[in-house]
Amino acid sequence: MTTYSDSSERRFYRDADRAILGGVCAGLAEHFGLNLKVTRFLAFIVFLMAMPFSIVAYLAAVCLIPARSRRGHETIETGCCWRRRRSRRSRRSRKPPGPEAPTDEPAPRPRPTLQEVRERYKTLDKRLVELEKKVTSPRFQLEQEFRKL
Repeated sequence: MTTYSDSSERRFYRDADRAILGGVCAGLAEHFGLNLKVTRFLAFIVFLMAMPFSIVAYLAAVCLIPARSRRGHETIETGCCWRRRRSRRSRRSRKPPGPEAPTDEPAPRPRPTLQEVRERYKTLDKRLVELEKKVTSPRFQLEQEFRKL
């Protein structure tokens, strides 16, 4: 789960992996944390209600918003629909880098282990219990009444 501060620093990209017509709806759904099917349904409703304007806006979004694909471990970003940029990997030789040739690409993040996930949920559970105790206590209600004055 991301916080608002994390999502405001991210750039908006079209999602080329889950795209049907350009990937704008998939990019919107990913950026704002929405369900992809609901986003596509709402876009369809907008197309029906404001047909000419919505089609022009969608085509402009496809051409102006860069696409991003996360196939494998590498992230490929492409620019506008008429000018495609190659990834760093495709600019180099096709030979896989040996141990003597360092790469500029960062190593993929290791996934958290089951033990780390359990520990995190235990701490979250403890915090939730403390929060429930505070909110359901009569002192909390009294403090709320004082704040209203």
